[in-house]
Amino acid sequence: MDTKEIMDITIIGGGPVGLYTAFYAGLRQAKVKIIESLPQLGGQPGMLYPEKMIYDIPAYPEIMAGTLITNLKKQLSRFKDTTICLGEEAFQLKKVDDIFEITTTKATHYSKAIIIACGNGAFRPRRLEIENAELYENTNLHYFVNNIEQFRNRRVAICGGGDSAIDWALTLEPLAKEVHVIHRRKQFRAQEHSVNQMLESDIHVLTPFVPLRINGDGKTLSSVTFKEVRGEKAETIEVDDFLVNYGFSSSIGGLKNWGFEVERNSIITNSKTETTIPGIYAVGDIATYPGKVKMIASGFGEAPTAVNNAVSFINPDERAHPMHSTSLF
Repeated sequence: MDTKEIMDITIIGGGPVGLYTAFYAGLRQAKVKIIESLPQLGGQPGMLYPEKMIYDIPAYPEIMAGTLITNLKKQLSRFKDTTICLGEEAFQLKKVDDIFEITTTKATHYSKAIIIACGNGAFRPRRLEIENAELYENTNLHYFVNNIEQFRNRRVAICGGGDSAIDWALTLEPLAKEVHVIHRRKQFRAQEHSVNQMLESDIHVLTPFVPLRINGDGKTLSSVTFKEVRGEKAETIEVDDFLVNYGFSSSIGGLKNWGFEVERNSIITNSKTETTIPGIYAVGDIATYPGKVKMIASGFGEAPTAVNNAVSFINPDERAHPMHSTSLF
């Protein structure tokens, strides 16, 4: 499928920095599209830790990650004609005349300029590699936690030994009916304080065990059988939800082949956020330059620079710097 409509600016990445970049492009009255590889906007904060607090966002002493994403989407909603394309990973680029053609896993998109704001790249959970696991991914086998209320009064098993697994176990323990943590080693990688807190709680810990079999009707799992890593023991735990925290893999994937200068999985930019390809800019964690500090606040600051330079690239006679938003609205 080709979406032949030509955009002014296409933003690759719908995380916090991508959302703010789209908003600022709207201020410049650009025709904007966001392409996001995940099934929803928000990037890693929205998918991985929406109910965790962030403390380094300007003007917010503390803010829940999910609330930050909600606010950014509300801010962007002022520009209702912003096109959002979810579940698409950009992997191929070519330029025909003055138009970039971006091929994704679903379509070809056309744009006069591109701003890359994809963080550490497209990321995916490390999935459970046992038979029939994929059958339950749309029901009660989870790789993300978007809403802790869905686990209230339910029996939950969590696989993993890192901070994410232990943090979610501690978060869910007060509201779930019961929580089990299963790890393939006796030692946990999570912070000692969190591990001690878990061991002193009512959370059931099973080590060293790994998943052997998911039991269910092909739509909803009812229990999981675990086996001892170096032994013959097996144990079946009846659960309502099974949460797998094996971590995530991320990569800039096909972007590496677009012709940028790349350093350690990041795209090198100059002070204008320009990449080595004219008309393409990079902001947030995907971008690097001498002295770069990778944090959300840095990406927010880079977004107006990228947008203003992209607008100037598209229309050389346009002002590089717009009026303040208080004058625009």
